[in-house]
Amino acid sequence: MSKYEDFLAQKALRHESVGLEVDTDLLHPSLHEWQKRIVVTTVKRGRGAVFADTGLGKTRMQIEWSRMMGRKSLILAPLSVARQTVREAQLIGVDVAYVRRPEHVTDGVSITNYELAHHFDPSEFDSIALDESSILKSFTGSTRNALIKQWRNTKYRSSWSATPAPNDVIELCNQAEFLGIMPRNEMLAAY
Repeated sequence: MSKYEDFLAQKALRHESVGLEVDTDLLHPSLHEWQKRIVVTTVKRGRGAVFADTGLGKTRMQIEWSRMMGRKSLILAPLSVARQTVREAQLIGVDVAYVRRPEHVTDGVSITNYELAHHFDPSEFDSIALDESSILKSFTGSTRNALIKQWRNTKYRSSWSATPAPNDVIELCNQAEFLGIMPRNEMLAAY
C-alpha cells in the first residue's frame, strides 16, 4: 500500500456492536421483512440511528427495538408523539406505559416527554430511544447537552427521526455523540 492508503486505513473507524442477537420471528408479524432487518440490525448494534421517512413504520420499529433491549426501556418523545406511540403499540399488542414520574415506571417499555427527561435516572433503564431525535440538532442547545450528558452511560441507545437534515454535519455529529459513537469535536476534526 502507498503511504496515503496507509494513512487512510488508520483513519477507518469501526463501531463495535454492543447489542443483542434476536431472531426476526420474535418481532411483530405486521412488520415488513425490510423493517424487521432494520430492527434486528439496530438491536445487534446496540446503538444506532434509524432515519426512516414519514409512513415507513418508524414508530413500530422503535417500539420493537425498545421491547428487545432489556427489562426496562425508555422512549423520550415530543409531547403529542408520546400518546400516539402508546396507541400504536396497542395495535401490535405491546404495552407501552406513558409515564410522567419515575415511580410510574415498571418493567417493559415506558415513554415520556423530553420536558420530563431530567426526572428519570438513566441507571434504572437498559435502553433509551429518542423519538424525533432531530431535537439534537442545535450545536449548543441545552436540551442536546442535557440528553448527551444524562444518557452517556446507558448501554443501549437509539435515535429515530423521519427528517434528519442530510447536509447538516452538526446534527449528524450530535446524533453520533448521543449514541456514543464519537464525540462531536472529534468527528469534526476527523472528517
